[in-house]
Amino acid sequence: MGRIAVLGEETSVGAFGLVGALVLPADDDRAVLAAWAGLPGDVDVVVLTAGAARALGPARTGRPRPLTTVLPEGPP
Repeated sequence: MGRIAVLGEETSVGAFGLVGALVLPADDDRAVLAAWAGLPGDVDVVVLTAGAARALGPARTGRPRPLTTVLPEGPP
């Protein structure tokens, strides 16, 4: 079984480490793209913040693995 990673703004993803997820804080588009490119091979699922999903654009669906999902945005 592979790991779950959580990628996005540090204030939104940090707590996921408490449940064993691989936390990949990325506060700007460049950091998101770098973290995505450097994902370990054993990551099967990536949970993205809405900002990280926007930064990745079509790259997030351009390969069959890992599966991605996007956290809903909260109220402003």
